[in-house]
Amino acid sequence: MMGASTKQGYEIAKKSRKIVRLLIEDKIKNFSKEERKIIERVVHSTADLDFAELIEIHPNFVNKSLEALNNNEDIFVDVKMVKVGINKYPGNILCYIDDKDVIKLAKKKQITRAAASVEHLVNTNFNGIVVIGNSPTALYKIIEFHKKNKLKVKSVIGVPVGFVSAEEAKEMLKDSGIPYLITRGPKGGTSVAVAAINSLINMRDKNEF
Repeated sequence: MMGASTKQGYEIAKKSRKIVRLLIEDKIKNFSKEERKIIERVVHSTADLDFAELIEIHPNFVNKSLEALNNNEDIFVDVKMVKVGINKYPGNILCYIDDKDVIKLAKKKQITRAAASVEHLVNTNFNGIVVIGNSPTALYKIIEFHKKNKLKVKSVIGVPVGFVSAEEAKEMLKDSGIPYLITRGPKGGTSVAVAAINSLINMRDKNEF
């Protein structure tokens, strides 16, 4: 739970989670039980209460995400920091940011490596969950290829951070038809993305947290 591996660590994490729940319960009362767990974990992981009011979740997001996880579908992530933060998962966690072909493609097209990673993903049989914690350009590409029916996606955690394109990409995701979890505005980041996907994996494994 939350990285705790000892009794003391577990008790600290449990107490912290209880504090978070008390601080934000009024702000998230209209979310489902599963959605509240995700939001609580994000706030706990970031120590940022703002996320209780910034997170938006599509009505089908949890169900579609758990469906994918129960089938051990692949998880695609935009950066290595997201990959290394994900809990033990029997399916594949795909990150192509350092792939030689992706680097070449990015240089050739003069696009970001994260965007090139998505172009690489299109050439696979992907039909899983996308987790974007850093790159709005990757999120734009996901939406673009989904609309062109070149990429199947069960759900997207779209929480890129920053003042350039991040907010616009997240708003575009809301209109894409893909079940999503986003953070409104420029806030987001890898810690948010990791907390959200780990919360879903815990639900899949029926862990308490």
